[in-house]
Amino acid sequence: MKAETPQPQQVSVHLLPSLTTPEELADAVVVVIDVLRATTTIVHALAAGAREIVPCQEVEEARQLALEFASEAVVLGGERGGLPLEGFDFGNSPREYTAEHVGGKTVVFTTTNGVRAMRSCAQASRILIGAFVNYSAVCGRLTEANDIHLLCAGTNGRITREDVLLAGAIVDDIARRTAPEQLRMNDEAELAVDAWRSAVASLAAGPVAEALRDSRGGRNLIEIGQERDIEIAAQIDKYDIVPELHLPEWRVR
Repeated sequence: MKAETPQPQQVSVHLLPSLTTPEELADAVVVVIDVLRATTTIVHALAAGAREIVPCQEVEEARQLALEFASEAVVLGGERGGLPLEGFDFGNSPREYTAEHVGGKTVVFTTTNGVRAMRSCAQASRILIGAFVNYSAVCGRLTEANDIHLLCAGTNGRITREDVLLAGAIVDDIARRTAPEQLRMNDEAELAVDAWRSAVASLAAGPVAEALRDSRGGRNLIEIGQERDIEIAAQIDKYDIVPELHLPEWRVR
């Protein structure tokens, strides 16, 4: 009997949520990427022992949801324009989400861009949270998936280099371990991997931190005095966990 030909691995990058549709992401494995800083912060919070993250699109939605928990069991985190919100426990800096602050607690979390990207994945089969800090762990989860979508959050409806670079790094990993005839990429995936390889080639001494510092998101953080978060977000493989957004409960665990 003739051996069955393996199904090619399809890898698609979407540079903004507005450049895809929930229908295109349906039944696929989607990695949501918001390097500066939502997905980086979510990884840090869960690595620090947070029980779960509840993403909220609106500020008032987050405030009301937090009231449903006992005060000692929940913290409010998030930002608008990169800045902490009045009355919230924490902003969107991964430095704030320590074991002392969030261990064993539910984090109700709202951000400008990252949560909106998550909302667009409502028909996906799985939604993973990706950042440089858990890069290899995410890549490892994708080895058996045939339909992969890397969704960049961007900033205020604009493409951001930091998200594109992580998408490119993930595509690069997939391409290195997959036979060319078994890999299909959309044009945006080709662009992202080219951007990543170019950054690595031109910035051999610490490519991630330097590239992030020069990105739109990096410049925004420098302007509001949060440059330290760039260095944190640039730490590749700090954690070996892959947060996953569970759609029925709308919780990241």
